[in-house]
Amino acid sequence: MPPLDIPAAWTGPLPEANPPAGMGVYHLPTGTYETRAALAVQGGSFRDRRPFAASAILVRHPNGDLLIDAGFGADLARHIAMLPWYMRSPHEAAQTAAEQLDAVGYDRGRLIGVVPTHTHWDHTSGLDSLHGTPVWLNAAERQHAANEPDSKVFRHVSRDHEIHSYEFTSGPYLGFPASHDVHGDGSVVIVLAAGHTAGSVIVFVTQLLGERHAFVGDLTWQLDGIRRRVERPWLMRKFADQDHASVREGLLRMIALEDLIHIVPAHDLGAYDGISRLAPNARE
Repeated sequence: MPPLDIPAAWTGPLPEANPPAGMGVYHLPTGTYETRAALAVQGGSFRDRRPFAASAILVRHPNGDLLIDAGFGADLARHIAMLPWYMRSPHEAAQTAAEQLDAVGYDRGRLIGVVPTHTHWDHTSGLDSLHGTPVWLNAAERQHAANEPDSKVFRHVSRDHEIHSYEFTSGPYLGFPASHDVHGDGSVVIVLAAGHTAGSVIVFVTQLLGERHAFVGDLTWQLDGIRRRVERPWLMRKFADQDHASVREGLLRMIALEDLIHIVPAHDLGAYDGISRLAPNARE
């Protein structure tokens, strides 16, 4: 199939943001699992075996820190055993997000929540070692998590977590019709990008010097989807997405922003290039 039509580039102003001093964005890689490119992106090769990232992102803010996704957990083997056999890919585990935070002396009391881009296992397994940290869910994803088989691991690991509900009441944002401004300063903004799951989200982060990131979850699994304007293969769209037309709509919105924002699909290792790793000087 040919690439998607080229969407008009975003020509409006970027949303106003007033990020405070002390903000920071850090990559916490928790491991990888193997997927063939032919199953990941349209036009991929079966010979191309790609390590899919499973990561968390720490966003520091003076008003409280957030994790975007949680990556692999301490009880990863059990979580994988809970999956259907055809989803059990070869994998390599690294330190959990919690272990990486603890290793640098980070005060986990600063965490005001974990924002899963959606509630699939590879984004939420790490909740098992983040005890007591609230999980932020919008109403659509909360319903998805409660009822869908693909959120079985999430239901298991979130049992001792408070669920913090949020709504999209902050108005349109970069082509998305509604948003949630976490701190009220435009530095961390969540938008609904439904389709992969009912309540899938994108988290936009703007730092003090104006650098902007968009953590797009599984809107596309690889940067190829943005750069080559291609969707998941047909079979994987049928298998993985609840509403592939909505996924396409979100993908086109992000393609229009490619030259303005550092776009990070959750599972593309290369997309994390340039994002700092957590170090002792980030612990306060």
